Amino acid sequence: MERRRAWPLALVALATVCVVPCRAKNKEFPADTLINNVVTDRRSGRLYVGAVNRLYQLNADLQVESRTETGPQKDAKQCTPPVTNACEEAVDTDNHNKLLLVQEATDVLVVCGSVFRGICSLRNLSAAEQLLYFSDSKGEKSYVASAEEGVSVVGVTSYFTKDRNNFPVFLVGKGYGSHDSTKLISTRILQDYGDWVVFDSIIEASAVQANPFVLRYLHDFRFAFKDGGFVYFLFSRTLGVQDTKNFTFVSRMCEDDQGYYSYTELQLNCSGTNKYNKAQAAYVATPGDVLAQNMTASGRYGPVSASDKVLFVTFTSDEDPSTSALCMFPLPSINEKLVKIIRACYSDNGVIDRKAAVYSPYSSKSEELCSSSNNNDMAIKSQCGAEYLPSPLASKADFALTAEPPLARKGHMTAVAVAVENGHAVAFLGTANGEVLKVHLSGRAEVYGRAQGDVTGAKVNKNLLFDSDLQHLYVTTEKKIIKVPVQACHLKTDCQSCVSMKDPYCGWCVLEGRCTKKKECSRWSEEKIWLWSPNQQCVQIEAFDPLNLSCKKTQQVDINIPALPVLRSLDRLHCQFGSFTSEAVMVTADSQVRVTCSLPDPVEIPPTPDQQDYVSVPVAVLVNNSIQVASGEYHFYNCAATVRKNPNSPCIACVTSEWRCQWNARGHSCSDEEDAVGGGHIVKPQEAASCPQFESPEPLLIPVGVQVPIGFQGRNLDIYTGQSFSIGTELMKDTEVTVTREQGSKFRFTGYKFSFDKQQEVNISFHIKSDGDTKIDSTLTVVLYNCSVGREDCSLCKHADAAYRCVWCSAERRCVYQELCQAPEPARCPAPEITDIVPRFGPLNGQISVTIKGSNMGIKKEDVKRITVAGVECVHQGDRYSVSTSLVCEIGPVRPRPPVDFPFEHFNSGVVEVELEGGRQGKSQVIFTYRDPKPLVVLPARGPAAGGTLITVQGEHLDTGTRDDVSVAVGGVPCEVVAFSEQITCQTGRYRGPKVPSELLPVTVRYGRNTTKEVAAAYQYSENPKVSNFLPKDSFLCGGRRIVVLGSGFDLIQRSSLKVVALDEDEFSHRASPVEFVEEALSKNDTVLQFLSPPVAAGVDPQALRTFVQLDNEMEELKNFIYHPDPSFNKLDNNVITETSVIIVTGRGFANAMTAEEAQAFVGDASCPVSILQDEKLILNAPLSQPGPKRHRRDTTDNMLELVVKFGHGVWTVDSVTYPRKHDIPLATIIPSVIIPMLLFIAVSVYCYRRKSRQAEREYGKVKNQLASLEESVRDRCKKEFTDLMIEMEDHTSELSEARIPFLDYKTYTDRNFFLPSKDGANDAMITGKIQIPEARKAIVAQALTQFSNLLNSKPFLINFIRTLESRPDFNARSRGYFASLLTVALHGKLEYYTDIMRTLLLELMDEHVQNKNPKLMLRRSETVVERMLCNWMSICIYQFLRDSAGEPLYKLFRALKHQVEKGPVDAMLKKAKYTLNDTGLLGDDVEYSVLTLQVLVHGEGPDVTPVKVLNCDTITQVKEKIIDQVYRNLPYSQRPVVESVALEWRPGSTGQILSDMDLTSQQEGRWKRLNTLAHYNVRDNATLVLSRVLHTRSFHQHQDSYEEKNALLEEDNTYHLVRPAEEMDYGSKSKRGSMKDKAMTKAITEIYLTRLLSVKGTLQQFVDDFFRSVLCSSSVVPPAVKYFFDFLDEQALRHDNVDEETLHIWKTNSLPLRFWVTILRNPHFVFDVHVAEVVDASLHVISQTFMDACTKTEHKLSRESPSNKLLYAKEISTYKKMVDDYYEGIRQMVPVSDQDMNTHLAEVSRQHTDKLNTQLALHQLYQYASKYYDVIIQSLDEDPAAQNKQLTLRLQQIAAALENKVTDL
Repeated sequence: MERRRAWPLALVALATVCVVPCRAKNKEFPADTLINNVVTDRRSGRLYVGAVNRLYQLNADLQVESRTETGPQKDAKQCTPPVTNACEEAVDTDNHNKLLLVQEATDVLVVCGSVFRGICSLRNLSAAEQLLYFSDSKGEKSYVASAEEGVSVVGVTSYFTKDRNNFPVFLVGKGYGSHDSTKLISTRILQDYGDWVVFDSIIEASAVQANPFVLRYLHDFRFAFKDGGFVYFLFSRTLGVQDTKNFTFVSRMCEDDQGYYSYTELQLNCSGTNKYNKAQAAYVATPGDVLAQNMTASGRYGPVSASDKVLFVTFTSDEDPSTSALCMFPLPSINEKLVKIIRACYSDNGVIDRKAAVYSPYSSKSEELCSSSNNNDMAIKSQCGAEYLPSPLASKADFALTAEPPLARKGHMTAVAVAVENGHAVAFLGTANGEVLKVHLSGRAEVYGRAQGDVTGAKVNKNLLFDSDLQHLYVTTEKKIIKVPVQACHLKTDCQSCVSMKDPYCGWCVLEGRCTKKKECSRWSEEKIWLWSPNQQCVQIEAFDPLNLSCKKTQQVDINIPALPVLRSLDRLHCQFGSFTSEAVMVTADSQVRVTCSLPDPVEIPPTPDQQDYVSVPVAVLVNNSIQVASGEYHFYNCAATVRKNPNSPCIACVTSEWRCQWNARGHSCSDEEDAVGGGHIVKPQEAASCPQFESPEPLLIPVGVQVPIGFQGRNLDIYTGQSFSIGTELMKDTEVTVTREQGSKFRFTGYKFSFDKQQEVNISFHIKSDGDTKIDSTLTVVLYNCSVGREDCSLCKHADAAYRCVWCSAERRCVYQELCQAPEPARCPAPEITDIVPRFGPLNGQISVTIKGSNMGIKKEDVKRITVAGVECVHQGDRYSVSTSLVCEIGPVRPRPPVDFPFEHFNSGVVEVELEGGRQGKSQVIFTYRDPKPLVVLPARGPAAGGTLITVQGEHLDTGTRDDVSVAVGGVPCEVVAFSEQITCQTGRYRGPKVPSELLPVTVRYGRNTTKEVAAAYQYSENPKVSNFLPKDSFLCGGRRIVVLGSGFDLIQRSSLKVVALDEDEFSHRASPVEFVEEALSKNDTVLQFLSPPVAAGVDPQALRTFVQLDNEMEELKNFIYHPDPSFNKLDNNVITETSVIIVTGRGFANAMTAEEAQAFVGDASCPVSILQDEKLILNAPLSQPGPKRHRRDTTDNMLELVVKFGHGVWTVDSVTYPRKHDIPLATIIPSVIIPMLLFIAVSVYCYRRKSRQAEREYGKVKNQLASLEESVRDRCKKEFTDLMIEMEDHTSELSEARIPFLDYKTYTDRNFFLPSKDGANDAMITGKIQIPEARKAIVAQALTQFSNLLNSKPFLINFIRTLESRPDFNARSRGYFASLLTVALHGKLEYYTDIMRTLLLELMDEHVQNKNPKLMLRRSETVVERMLCNWMSICIYQFLRDSAGEPLYKLFRALKHQVEKGPVDAMLKKAKYTLNDTGLLGDDVEYSVLTLQVLVHGEGPDVTPVKVLNCDTITQVKEKIIDQVYRNLPYSQRPVVESVALEWRPGSTGQILSDMDLTSQQEGRWKRLNTLAHYNVRDNATLVLSRVLHTRSFHQHQDSYEEKNALLEEDNTYHLVRPAEEMDYGSKSKRGSMKDKAMTKAITEIYLTRLLSVKGTLQQFVDDFFRSVLCSSSVVPPAVKYFFDFLDEQALRHDNVDEETLHIWKTNSLPLRFWVTILRNPHFVFDVHVAEVVDASLHVISQTFMDACTKTEHKLSRESPSNKLLYAKEISTYKKMVDDYYEGIRQMVPVSDQDMNTHLAEVSRQHTDKLNTQLALHQLYQYASKYYDVIIQSLDEDPAAQNKQLTLRLQQIAAALENKVTDL
């Protein structure tokens, strides 16, 4: 059966091959998941594909040989393999392939995935599904790859020598992952040996291991290879913590280096400035002869041979991320540079050319790295290093190996592979958009084409591989591998198209007539047989001999073909002229190759075409009857046809042709030149003077209407003796006149009365015929002219050239030839007549040009003597004078004002008078008027600074002058006038002023040179519109997809369009200029533009398209907007629509630029909803019943309907579908048997059921509707509020960085954290720094305090000191905390010692709590010195983490909360807000308000105004606060003016008004006074207010932080803002019962507003989540102190039996989240220089309470009685609890921090910050405690043996004596 099926297929395939040579489809392999790695086995040609959760083995044709599932696996990053059920966090985790290596020596495949910490497995190379080895129980030493998707891993197989055995190994280079092994480079063994197990890291080299805490270098490994006994790794990395720029390095070490002693890094720079700094992909190959020669000749690489290896690397640029480049580094150059670096370190102290050239990466050693030695051969002798020699080494930037990129281009090049063909190197470069470029690397890199294959748009994987014979390329994209040929020579069928490819693989095989590779041409080794494509030369015919031939003759022709190859004896050569073929002979003489052919007989030559005197015949030179080697055209001329060129002079046309024809005058014929034919009647070629001809007519000028005789000469007329001649021309119609012969060779023609009025002059050529009616050559041409044409008046007539003899005939009132006028010509022309003046209105100051139109206004400009306009002299502009018809003059200013009783209008108006030579004058009937234009209004009044806005100037008399006289400027910027009438329209130019938005600028209208009018403060240049985002980001080429552009400032734009430009960026495209495709905007508002994507013409490369939004004059590029090729559709598998009504459409590329919501489909005339849209599948819901056809057809019997799919503008008719025919069953059968009993049963059942349930359903429906309405309301409000917040905060959040966030400096930060909570607060001596010490005692006190500091650094004393103080009953908790803070400052210089003291005290505290059986209470409160010490220690250690990581989300949360609270009304007295998270602080009334934008001018700080948004219900103090916030937004809070120091003035008219919270105008309601608001003063939107500083101002009820003081004022003054207190509202007016009822109602109403809490919570949710994530994420940076302290707690928990996991969790929570983060969250001013208002503080309290709840293990049971604040975040608490648990567990899994590492870190903190703190003052304050408890301290020291040994008592007594003059026993 199978064989039977195969035969038809084989026949079809054979027929296809025989009939149509088509392009074969490339073989491809589609993967189910994302492909990570691809490798080949060069021996078998197999491919191994590592993908997410899959491993494939493919043959060379991409057919699947095996497929293995590698995932998902139950795994969790924090769990140590093997992962069992004990790992609660384990979930199904995708297994990304991280490394794939072919180990040929042992025939195994090394496969490493991302699960189980990157453990690898070994598989059978022949059958990859066969697992040879896998173990997840060997521990950390078997963790090879990375568990993180983004970490790159590379590897290379090698060997390792031990005990004289060679072991197969592979070397791995990988970046950093938070749960990975810390080895940067490791050597892994592939078999068990001794203590080693498979995959064990057999070389321990700390030099190339990572620091687990600071990810300093961020390695990104891209490639690994080995050559010449060395292993090389290519990667990019940063230089350390401070520098985030990437640099590319190649590192090298010996292949059998057993300690990595030879590890050396060399920086590689791509371009002199290292613009292209980050490597992406690499390939090692030989360069070939040509590239090697070019590299050597450039002088940049040293000598390079064709056999050397070259490292080809593609780079991207951090400087210009849109570009990439290819650079080349010869391995000899790399090795030479590395040897120099090593030699410099081994022998010359690391110095080259007096510059330090070497450093040691990954090392914190400060001692000298390199050494000095006279042994310069050390680098060669010890090329693999040694333990005693310095390592690792790296070159400094100045000694990097630099290469200039031969190719740089837009877009990212993500892969590279290089092959050599015919000595030429060809690079294949994969790109980020799925293309593979072909580049010829010769003298310059030239992109000559793209590899065959579909462009998918998906990035090309860096594994770009050749097949075993280098003839195909395996191109890997995200989910596909395509096998494409490296060349497509065979697709070109002629030489020219073959060589135009410039493909180094291709050439034209001359004797086979096809485009081939060199070796595929059978005689390629012979000269001239194979013509290489890049040379762009084909075999061409250089010349013919004879060059051409008469079509009447036949002979042989020699064809010169220099490039024709030498033929063999068996080869046959033919010539083909059109359809005529003849044998040819090839002759080679003097290095010239000539082919001799016979020409066709005349009868076989095609006829000569009309209008030509020759015919071109195609010529082809053929080899062996079929192969065309050269072609051209041969001309056969026809002498008889030459006379067609000029019928009036046939002889001249014949003999002057290029064909060497002769003229037979007797036979009146032109024929081929014949030497045998002669005689006087024969005119030989090029002897035109011998032709019989007539010439030299006289006169040359002939007037119309007059018969003028014409005489002329004859020559060479002997053969016409006795014959008469006749003359004629076209204008004589059919008339021919006999010519009279005069004496000799003179002839005369009596003339002809011509008529012609189409133009002034026309040339007339005469023909002359003999008696035989044959034309004799005539060159008689004269000029016929008409005086009347174009000379409508006397002046124009007199201006005519005198040779024409034109006169003005007064009787006929027209210009005629002199002889046609009977009356004499008048001596002077009539007076001038003025018909019009332009313009008819001019400005009072004149200085504009007036054009006067009319007739008889002079013959020359000097004729004009005087011009007046409305009685004012007008200066004649002679250079603009037009004879008789037009004068231009410049008017002067209007005459002085007339007497009062004279009408001004009449005085300013008048006629135009012109006076000419001789006193002739003319006056106009048209009146000219002087008037004063007055521009009054400019619309619109705002526009973008980029210009392009059409503004209209309105006013009075604006149409004065002409458009050319008027110019407009806006604030000095020219505005191009586009329309001029009663109003002027102009287009604004680009504003380049220093400030945008500008002030209100004047609009100046200028008339002529002396009149300027201005509309003051009429126009403002505003910020240019900004595009912030756009969606979607793709379109098909057919266009029509709705594109939504988001941004701001669009309301200012008048014209907006979406423009797609096709740019030529490829060297192999030749488009003349960019092509544009444009669509205008569909709709527009201030923040949203909507377009349809423009359709792009077929044939345009989608990769060359760039998309812009044209906003008036501004162009904004929509970067990353991608055009995809249109989708393709397959025919339907099933054309019948079944009962499911589902249609499945298959094809390709659907999801590239379309979604199911946008797509449309139709069956007939009915729409089909698209339910699912995938890349290769559409699922449609067809109509249940059959619709009608879309287009009515005559024949509809087949019942077929068209299925049409529409994507935007693209419409595709996919196929035809049909509905199945339904067989009708008689109703008489159906109704009685089925329907009636069923209906009866259903009716009874429904009636019974619905009667009982109708009421319940109704009630349920009501509740459901209410709930849905409430939910929808809250949802809408959340969305709106969140959208508004994100848009309005964009300017704040986009600029937040360390430089913009107002972080406190370290001293202020510690002061506020340590001492602000003290009883003195901001007045504490440690904060103020003030202490009274007499000047005379300062030196003694300083010395004594230094001694006291030394005493505190004695551990026995300090422990004794603390224990003694804590034993005193009056040493309360506040004193203990203050003492601990003083101690922290005093010991800040030795934080390691401070930490040791803290540990000692903590151990005592822990033992005490455990023994008392209450360990969970430890660290709960700061009741002991050590607990406060721990809090301070955390504050110190987390400061840098705050600045680097957690500070930004905390500040954004604070700003977002503040912004949201201030967005709605805030009661200044009750401290309640409409928008809050705290239900007790919720404003329980609907306060009517509106948003105002005030224009604020700061007095004394320039004219710039600042727009500030406020509410009309804000008090004046609240307005001031918002103004100060906005005006001084770039200053920290402490540097801003306080509210009390500024006054606010409103200037609604000519006078100003000082605004204040309380004044004489304040509203009085009974005994209540209301604070003044902006609404009270009736301040409107866009009002201008002035903010000024005052020396003494006290407004009523300033915003104070003292709540007690404010309450006192409330009671005294009965003042309120928005809402009066409820208990006071109806005091004494109602009964007690009524009051209780009202109160209940008030409470009920208040509860309604609780939905606002949800709204605010939803709006701020993202900011809260971001802060929690930044604090509770162990996968990012964790401060070392946290890890160190948590490990300490873990250790102590193990030490005590009764400490369980819950207790340990409580300890950790009490030590960090509750002790530090909650404090910071409640008090942002402890970290930032900000002010926290009470209403903001109330909401922060809710968030901090949520944080506290998340950190507890206790489950919170919620009910209706639970506080609203608890209910608000109840849903999120479980998520946050999970985050806390994951955080603690993640820290536990991290690599431990040793005591040494921690001490190093603490020492660095001490070094950086101690000098900023006032340690002397802290010591002084500490001593006050020593002084207060002096006696008991002395007693305690005396009882302590350790203190006695160190004489601590004596030392304290000495200090006391110095500080206080205490009497001691000394």
